[in-house]
Amino acid sequence: MRNLLILLIGLVFGTQGFAQRFAIVDSELILTKMPEHKQAQNQLDQLSQRWQGEVEALQSEVAALQKAYNAEKVLLTEEMQQERLDAIKVKEQEVKDLQHKYFGPTGEIFKKRQELIRPIQDQIYNAVQEVARRRKLDVVFDKSSDLITLYSNQQVDISDEVLEKLGY
Repeated sequence: MRNLLILLIGLVFGTQGFAQRFAIVDSELILTKMPEHKQAQNQLDQLSQRWQGEVEALQSEVAALQKAYNAEKVLLTEEMQQERLDAIKVKEQEVKDLQHKYFGPTGEIFKKRQELIRPIQDQIYNAVQEVARRRKLDVVFDKSSDLITLYSNQQVDISDEVLEKLGY
């Protein structure tokens, strides 16, 4: 019985040596405290509004062409009707192309976001790595990502240290 108790105590204390040290960081909180991120987001918002205005202007042209066609349709020959419909289709395609150019998966807004936001994310990543190494952490979770955190002890939240490392 005594050997079993010693074995059990050995197992309990022995597995603690293999426990991983972890921490939590809130990247959303960090981003909100960084003026560079706010500036970058403002630039992206301005570009997005300008480009959306261009798209809406083209959409208005399409709507005007469609309205004019509908009003004059009875007066037009079949050939003229087809020409007008073709012109409307060309404008509609221009709208789609412009939307894709600006807002598509590899569009201008995506490229600009990469250009402006990526360096900020890299700064945060590097600061997290340095804090994790200094604190000898094995794992750092980001509680603002898809990771579901049911409980987090504030003692393991290193967001403030990361902000300090970044100079904020």
